[in-house]
Amino acid sequence: MQNIQTIKKITKFLVVGSALLAFMGSMLAQTAQACTRAVYLGPENTVITGRTMDWFSDLGTNLWAFPRGMKRDGAAGDASIQWTSKYGSVVAAAWDVVSTDGMNEKGFVVNMLYLAESKYPTPTANDTRKPLSLSLWAQYLLDNFATVAEAVEAMRQEPFYVVPMETPDGEPGTAHLSISDVTGDSAILEYVDGKLNIHHKREYQVMTNSPVFDQQLALDSYWQSIGGTTMLPGTNRAADRFARASFYINSISKTAKMEEAIASVFSVMRNVSVPLGITTPGQPNISSTIWRTVADQKNKRYFFESARQPNVFWVSLADLDFSEGASTKKLTLTDGTVYAGNTAQKFKPTEPFKFLPATVE
Repeated sequence: MQNIQTIKKITKFLVVGSALLAFMGSMLAQTAQACTRAVYLGPENTVITGRTMDWFSDLGTNLWAFPRGMKRDGAAGDASIQWTSKYGSVVAAAWDVVSTDGMNEKGFVVNMLYLAESKYPTPTANDTRKPLSLSLWAQYLLDNFATVAEAVEAMRQEPFYVVPMETPDGEPGTAHLSISDVTGDSAILEYVDGKLNIHHKREYQVMTNSPVFDQQLALDSYWQSIGGTTMLPGTNRAADRFARASFYINSISKTAKMEEAIASVFSVMRNVSVPLGITTPGQPNISSTIWRTVADQKNKRYFFESARQPNVFWVSLADLDFSEGASTKKLTLTDGTVYAGNTAQKFKPTEPFKFLPATVE
């Protein structure tokens, strides 16, 4: 009798799950590039943020170290917002025109992920907000904030509005951001129907792509009711990766041993990665994972793993000079050099890249 009840329960899960997957399939039919982000919360103030970068083409990614005191503008016309960076940061740049991921010297982490549903504001004639190119959105936060709480407070005032631009490989600029800090606090920022939505809670450890975050949470609740040891969705779809990342990042052992914690987070990010070279029938835009980062926010170390290179390496931010007036530095990855260990001393002084501009219509 017990076996029969178990079979009925699993059958019910499969029937409901199939309907849910069909629903998600219809929602995600227009989804393009994919990524996943997850935050590990361990003992003794251990906080680690991992992410995958999934894209259909080579992003020409290099790592950059930016010092404090850099004067910037929003690269969206003469009225663009202007600021001077308060904090130094290390970023992974796409095509050396966009900051897509990074950590600043305070352990504040920003991750940019694709969101097909993004719809950015249309400014009014008397709009007091300043324009900011999407290419600088992540960098603005890294430059100006040390904690999620202060970033959220400032963003609720909306000192700027984001202006999208087409990427160098012809894709529409549609993205949302996740932020996390040394306390383990998290927030998700996304523009939906022209409005900035901010989801702020320590428990918001995971973000993927479509659908929008509210709906991702609802789908995740369904899988939590089933339980990850019973069944987890296994496709490359964003909602499935969300469910797996959410289960595994909270199921792996909690430890203050950093080597073990870092390895555990990498294992979760590999679990939600899309195999290199994969194609999905009927969904040509589900993309392979091309690199992964893991940010050790407690010890200010930024780990990087390319899907095409044999080694994981890291950058110890304590070994970089972020003082005002220091040189911008670059660690070139696009020349095929294989790195290992702490690469802070291998960054070379380089003129800072120019962020991809956006046009205000």
